[in-house]
Amino acid sequence: MVLPYREGTWFAVPLKRGGYGLGLVARSTAEGKVLLGYFFGPRHPRVPTLADARGLEPHDATLIVQFGDLALINGEWPILGEASSWDRRSWKSPDFIRTDPLSGRAWRVRYDDRDPNVVVSEEPIAAADPALSRNGLFGAGAVESVLDRKLA
Repeated sequence: MVLPYREGTWFAVPLKRGGYGLGLVARSTAEGKVLLGYFFGPRHPRVPTLADARGLEPHDATLIVQFGDLALINGEWPILGEASSWDRRSWKSPDFIRTDPLSGRAWRVRYDDRDPNVVVSEEPIAAADPALSRNGLFGAGAVESVLDRKLA
């Protein structure tokens, strides 16, 4: 199957309370399925255009998560087009944090830069670091809900 996206593809994310956010595929494999995405505001009242993504940089992201590609494949998240000057070195795969809610212990998790579904290391860290993105695979509904809250 030919995927409708690749690294550097911009897309719109419908938000739970109306409007749309923007997303960018930062990491993907040839088979897709698990992607790394950068997500942005502000909330747009209508499906944004590629022009709305112009000038957005990694540090502008509201959310960076691993997510499944089903909403892109089935058209629930409209694809806007390709970034005009895509350079994957500028859109790094960040470290994530995994925490045990019972013990409070935390681990820094790193993924393979070529495959956002392959863990290359996990190391214990002294405390939860709020600067790290939460580890875990988000479904479309989870991305929509979290981004909606962050753009409220």
